[in-house]
Amino acid sequence: MKTYTGKTIEEALQEASLEQETDVENLVYIVSDKKVGIFNKKFIIEVYDLQDIVAYAENYIKDVIKALEVDDEPEVSTNFDDSVIRITVDSKHNPILIGKNGKTLQAFNELVKLATSNHFHKRFRILVDINGYKNNKYTRLAKIARRCAHDVQKTKQTYSFDPMPSDERRTIHNACSGMPHIHTESIGDGINRKVQIIYVD
Repeated sequence: MKTYTGKTIEEALQEASLEQETDVENLVYIVSDKKVGIFNKKFIIEVYDLQDIVAYAENYIKDVIKALEVDDEPEVSTNFDDSVIRITVDSKHNPILIGKNGKTLQAFNELVKLATSNHFHKRFRILVDINGYKNNKYTRLAKIARRCAHDVQKTKQTYSFDPMPSDERRTIHNACSGMPHIHTESIGDGINRKVQIIYVD
């Protein structure tokens, strides 16, 4: 974290923008409650980088797992891939964190994403995985998607999946991308959003 000051918030942001060689809209910052000076007060902003964001998310995950009394020292590692912060967790009781059909993991992922985004006042794409559960699910889902797409090619009948999270929908879109006469489309809102595989001439 680095701090910058200015007579206005905009002035402090401009200073940070110049030093970090990026546009103001790309900065991740918080306006500090502290102000310097007695008569000519200046605003202070705290500017964060990716490592600060990752550290916050990882610590949040550890604190939640400890509070649930699942594990005192879970292993947490992070990598940044395609604008997504991918966090892998391994604890003494992974099945509890995954839950039935991954429902607990899905809720946990949303909690971490909301907490981090609210803290830094900026939306982040965060994907939490428990001991490779998500990666294994992506592999299975991709195989199912391609098999269903082949059926659609033969029958020309649209196939609809059950509602699923955005990362799983993305797996289906990617798996079917480039297949002849196949188009995928997400429909519905919120938790009811799902993918359709559609035949096209």
